Amino acid sequence: MRSSRLVFLGILYGAGAGWLCGCAAWNEYAAEQRVDRGIKLMANDDLKAALAEFEQAVELNPRFAVAHSQIGALHKRRGEYEEAAASFAEAIKLNPYSFPDSFQLAQVYHQLGRIRDAIRAYLHASELDPENFESHLNLGVCYHQNGELDQAVDFYSRAIELNPESAFAHSNLGAAYDAKGLFYEAIHEYNESLERDGNQPMVLINLATTLMKQSRFGPAHQALALAVKIDPELALAHSQLGYCLYRQKGYDDAIASYDRAIQIDPKLAEAHAGIGVVRMSQYLLDKTRLDHRRVAVEHWHRSLELNPDQLRLRRLVEKYQIGTDDPETVLLGSE
Repeated sequence: MRSSRLVFLGILYGAGAGWLCGCAAWNEYAAEQRVDRGIKLMANDDLKAALAEFEQAVELNPRFAVAHSQIGALHKRRGEYEEAAASFAEAIKLNPYSFPDSFQLAQVYHQLGRIRDAIRAYLHASELDPENFESHLNLGVCYHQNGELDQAVDFYSRAIELNPESAFAHSNLGAAYDAKGLFYEAIHEYNESLERDGNQPMVLINLATTLMKQSRFGPAHQALALAVKIDPELALAHSQLGYCLYRQKGYDDAIASYDRAIQIDPKLAEAHAGIGVVRMSQYLLDKTRLDHRRVAVEHWHRSLELNPDQLRLRRLVEKYQIGTDDPETVLLGSE
C-alpha cells in the first residue's frame, strides 16, 4: 500500500511540473503577441496603447529582452531619454549581443550629455559590429566633445576607412586636427570634405578659420566669400569675413560685413566685438575721431551683455571707455 501511494504522489508531482512548464511557454507566447501588437500600434503613432502592450509583455515575461528594447525605443521617440536609457540597459543585460540596443543606448546617453557612458556603449556596439560606420563616427564625436583629441582622430579615421565618401567624417577629422594645432592636416581634411560636398558653408568657415591661424588671409577670404554666396543669411560667415577683411586692413568693408551679420543675427556677440575692434583701430589711427572710440566701446558693451565670458574684451572696455575728463564727454555735458 505504501509503495503504490508513493508512486501515485510521484505521478501527481510530475503532472504539476508539466503544467508549470506549459504555463511559462504560454506566457512567452502571449508576451510575443503583445509585442507584435505594440509594434503595430507604434507604427500608427498610438504610443500610449503601444506602451501598455509592451509593459504587459514584460509582466508576462520579465526576461523578454525585445519587450524592454521596444519600451526603450518608444521612450526615445517621445524624448524621454532617462526612461529610454533604463529600458535599453535592461535589454542589454538580458541580451548583451544586441547591436541595435547597444547603439541606441549610446545615442540616448549622448543626448543626455552622459559622454563617458555614451563612449562605453558605443565601444560595446563597435565590438559587436566592427564594420559599423556610425558607431565609429559617433565615438569620434564623443571623444572630441570630451576633449580627448587623440582618440577622436583615431575613431574619425576608422570611420573614414569604413566610408571614405563621408563628407561629415572628413570635416570632423579636420576640426579635431585643428584643435590639436595640426593645421595642414586640418586643411587637407576640410578640402577632402568639400570635394565630396561643396555645399557646406560651415566647413568653408572652418577652413577659413584654420587658414587665418596661418595668417593666410587671401585664401581665407576666398573661402568665406564662397560661404556667403552659398548661404547669404548665415550670420557667422559674414562675421568671419568681417574679421578677415579687418586683418587685410579693409576697415570699411569689414564694418559692412559685421553690420550685415548683426542685421541677420542681432545677438551675435562676436560681430559686435568685431565692430568695436575695427572702430577702435580707426580711432587709434586718428585720435580726433572720438566718435569711432565711442562706437567701439558701445559695441563692446553690447557684446559683453550677450556673452559676459570675454575677459579680454572687459579689459579693453576698462582701458578705452569714455571718461569724465574726455573732451567729447565735456562737450556733450556742456550742451
